[in-house]
Amino acid sequence: MVKSTFLATAIVIMFLSVAVGQNKPTGLLVNLIANTESANASINSKNPLFSWIVSGKANATRQVAYQLIVSDSFSKAEKFEGSIWDSSKQQVDSSISVSAKGLTLKPSTTYYWRVKTWSNKIRESDWSDIKTFKTADKLTENGVSAEALVKTRQQASMVKKLSSELSFIDFGKDAFAQLALKLTSKNGGDTVSISFGEALKAGRLDANPGGTIRYQKVKLPLERGTKIYQIHLKKDQRNTGSAAFLMPDYIGEVFPFRYVEVDSYSLSLAKADIQRDMVHYPFDDSASYFKSSNDTLNKIWDLCKYSIKATSFAGVYVDGDRERIPYEADALINQLGHYSVDREYSMARKSVAYLLEHPTWPTEWILQALIISWNDYLYTGDKQLLESSYQILKNRTLMQLRGKNGLISTTSSLQTTDFAKSINFNGKIRDIVDWPLSETDGFVFNEYNAVVNAFYYKSLVNMKLIAQVLERKSDQEFYKKQAGEIKTAYNKMFLEGKTGLYSDGEVTSHSSLHANMFALTLGLVPETNRDLVLSFIKSRGMASSVYGSQFLMESLYNGFEGNYARKLLTDGGIRSWYNMIRVGSTITLEAWDNKYKPNQDWNHAWGASPANIIPRKLMGIEPIAAGFEEIAIMPQTGDLEEAEVLMPTIRGPISLKISNKKVYTLKVILPANMRGQVFLPKLDGKILVTCNGKRIPFQPIAGKPFINAGKVESGSWTFTMRQK
Repeated sequence: MVKSTFLATAIVIMFLSVAVGQNKPTGLLVNLIANTESANASINSKNPLFSWIVSGKANATRQVAYQLIVSDSFSKAEKFEGSIWDSSKQQVDSSISVSAKGLTLKPSTTYYWRVKTWSNKIRESDWSDIKTFKTADKLTENGVSAEALVKTRQQASMVKKLSSELSFIDFGKDAFAQLALKLTSKNGGDTVSISFGEALKAGRLDANPGGTIRYQKVKLPLERGTKIYQIHLKKDQRNTGSAAFLMPDYIGEVFPFRYVEVDSYSLSLAKADIQRDMVHYPFDDSASYFKSSNDTLNKIWDLCKYSIKATSFAGVYVDGDRERIPYEADALINQLGHYSVDREYSMARKSVAYLLEHPTWPTEWILQALIISWNDYLYTGDKQLLESSYQILKNRTLMQLRGKNGLISTTSSLQTTDFAKSINFNGKIRDIVDWPLSETDGFVFNEYNAVVNAFYYKSLVNMKLIAQVLERKSDQEFYKKQAGEIKTAYNKMFLEGKTGLYSDGEVTSHSSLHANMFALTLGLVPETNRDLVLSFIKSRGMASSVYGSQFLMESLYNGFEGNYARKLLTDGGIRSWYNMIRVGSTITLEAWDNKYKPNQDWNHAWGASPANIIPRKLMGIEPIAAGFEEIAIMPQTGDLEEAEVLMPTIRGPISLKISNKKVYTLKVILPANMRGQVFLPKLDGKILVTCNGKRIPFQPIAGKPFINAGKVESGSWTFTMRQK
């Protein structure tokens, strides 16, 4: 009897120890930074916010409490001593952007923190691993923190002798990088020629690739014996000037190249003799994936995902290598792509903060600051940027430029010095529509511009949302009223009664793709006109730049034209992402082809819109509550037989797999502390829908080709749908 009691007690103790110790919070972030241990990373804020991924895979797992400690030594944190701060057990479900109220940080100090949680499924988790962070020399109330750049050492994928003194090296992909070579000279005094580049011609490095596709040749004098030479590249005057974002001293200068030729060197080079250091923002390649039954779509995803990583070399979103200047339009597409391929938010935050202080000249891009700032909050749940930038965001709506009709114009006398100062700009802004101007589908510029005013309307909508989050009720009502009035004025001025389409301006009847796709994407088209507008958009094909394609794709998916959108995504013509692969680039281009922008570069992330369009629109995963507390799943995979995606979020990864053969199957796995609303494509006739094997009710959605399959909590859920 005693023996059996002892055994039972041992089993209970073992069960409890497993239940308590087998799970712990992961993915710890301080002020959106993951790699806080880096020597060149620091926290700039007096009030850092903490985030973590709640453990637990059981369905409907929710955190119910947490305890967070901050210590001044590793040993104290190891003993669970919050010598600097201890939250004690907080009975809340917050796991992202958590404020440590009462915590006072000192400059130039190293801290150690960890967290444990309680959930409705696991009574108590184990403590997380200890994370270190260091504060900056100077702290501000809501300072923006950023990761340090890293170098990834890479060996060549191919080394080939082309002649007795010429070796050709291929690294497989283009990268912003530095190069080191191990070379030998018997007596010294001889000179080797080393060429770097991005493009080939007839199997050799193209020394005149055109545009700003990169090529450079350097002469390297050799010393006697065997030595490792760090190749010093020449600086480009344009992208290292006063307007450019400069490389930090701890990294040094970089150059984008895939290929290297070593000339006037008779010895053979082994792969081990050649080292390329790729420079980039910290990036987790395993954080996302996409694959489908369409091989072209898979290749385009890979191209665009890699483009996000490769172009992160400057630590902020820049416009490729020609200028290395941050622009809002580049940042918007880069931001959404980065969010979709890695659980990384600090580079976007740093870029937004920089652009609020250093705006660029296009009117629409000034207005995009509101979209970028709202995305920052929507994806992180952190409202610090909105709070600290509230006044400049109000100014960036450009309400100062509104005329008597309520719409804005940049051609009036309202562009005063005081106006420019209010948005931190020096000079006058001007309309752009698309870039280059040859990509505007014949847009006719007027005093009142349909594209500019579509962005103006969106800025007012976003300002209303920002005011709501910050509990500025009078501002919330003001911007809501203004947005409603502008929507009415917009449709009165630009919507043509005879055609049902949008004209480019107030004194032209010309209807461009841009006037119509921006009106649809930014929420201005009445339901009665949606079909006409969509039909017109489809008739124009890819009549926009790679930048404009972001909004074209959104307009098509927002109009539930998923099959046509995917046709454009996978098109093989010259105006396509496949053409970027065909011409030999491994990073997205600045334009569809040199034909459309002779001075383009081959390393421009604003051409990588599929990186966000595929998970957000084709697979249909988007946040509908800040910080991904709740998401919508509304896939438009159409006739793809199979498609699956892993999408990172601040709460953890979302896995979604769709099979559309005889039975439509959707399997989704949501991380703890998240819930989702599932929408399935509507089938003809009577259908049967199940979730995890049980038949469920559903509701058709008026005006949309979907059914509402209901809400799910975290965990694993398999929906099936078949015709009866």
